[in-house]
Amino acid sequence: MESPARELARRLADNAEAVCRHYLPNGRREGRYWLVGDVRGTPGRSLYLLLSSSGDGRGRAGKWTDAASGEHGDLLDVIAASCGHAELRETLAEARRFLSMPMSMPQPAGSRSPRSRKASTGTPAAARRLWDGSKPIAGTLAAAYLASRGIDIDPGNGAIRFHPRCHYRASSDDPPDVRPAWPAMIAAVTDDAGQISGVHRTWLDPASGKAPVACPRRAMGNLLGHGVRFGPAADVMAAGEGIETLLSLRELMPDMPMIAGLSAAHLAAIHFPQPLRRLYVARDNDAAGSWAMKTLIERAEPLGIAIVPLDPRLDDLNSDLVRTGREEMAARLRALMLPLDAVRFLVRKT
Repeated sequence: MESPARELARRLADNAEAVCRHYLPNGRREGRYWLVGDVRGTPGRSLYLLLSSSGDGRGRAGKWTDAASGEHGDLLDVIAASCGHAELRETLAEARRFLSMPMSMPQPAGSRSPRSRKASTGTPAAARRLWDGSKPIAGTLAAAYLASRGIDIDPGNGAIRFHPRCHYRASSDDPPDVRPAWPAMIAAVTDDAGQISGVHRTWLDPASGKAPVACPRRAMGNLLGHGVRFGPAADVMAAGEGIETLLSLRELMPDMPMIAGLSAAHLAAIHFPQPLRRLYVARDNDAAGSWAMKTLIERAEPLGIAIVPLDPRLDDLNSDLVRTGREEMAARLRALMLPLDAVRFLVRKT
C-alpha cells in the first residue's frame, strides 16, 4: 500500500504548476520547468522544478534541484520550506488542505482558454515547428549579435538559426505594453540520436544586443540530459552552460565536439555519449558552476570518464574572449588542457 506521504507527493506532482504558483510565487514558468531562487521561494533562477514528467522516464514531475546549493527534493519539501514546518505531520496536513482547493490557473488578460489552443506549447513537437519556421543564420541579426560577442560562427554548423518574429510570452516582470514578438536566435536542443527535443531562444533587439524584456533567454521542449551540439560525439569533447560560452571556446577549438547544457543544472545532467573518455568543462565562475562541475565529476568517475576543468579568468569564457583577447585566452586554455589535446585541437586564426 502506498504511504500517505508518497500518495500526497504524487497528487501534488499531478498539479505541480499550481503548487509552484501558490508556494513559490516569486518564480516563473519556462518551458516544462518552474524557476526560482531556492526552495523557500527567494527570487532567482538557480532552482529548477520539473512541471511534467519526461516521456522517457528520466525526469518526474515535482522533482527539483537547486544548482547553487546542490539540494534536491519533491513538492512536499517545497511546502515544508515555504511554510517553515518543523514536522512532517504539519506538511502533510498543509498538502491535504491545498489539494482540496480548486486547481484553476491564472490566465493573462485577453488570453484564450487552454481548450481553445490549437496545440500545446513547450513540447518537443512545438519546438520542432519553431525550428522548421526559422532560417539559416548567415547575414541575419543573430549573426550580428554573435559577432558583437567576438564570435564568428560558421553558418554551416547547423545548430543555430534565426527567426525574424518569434513569439514572446510576457512574464509578471514585463511591462504591460511589452512587444509580443521579437527577432530571435534559435538553437536546436538534440538528444543522443541527434533528434530535436527542444529549442533555446535568445530574443534580440535590432538596435543593440538582447531584447529589453524580463526573460530574453528561454528554452522549451525536453531538455533534461540533452543540449545544443556542435559536432558528433567523440572520445574527447567539451561541455559548458551557455551557447555563447561554447561558441567562444569553439573559436579557438573548432574541431572539438561540444555540447551546451543551457544552464548549470542541465550541464550537470547531460548524458555522456558512449565513446566519451575525456570531457573538458567550461563552467561559469560562480557557485552554480562549481556545483555543476562537482556533480559531473561524481557522475563521470565510475564510468572511467575524466573531467578536465576549463575555468575562465573572468565570469565566463565569452568574457575572456571579448575582454582579454584571443591570444591570452588561447594561452590560458593551453595551460589547462592535456598537451596532446592542445596540439590536436587548439588553433590560432590568422
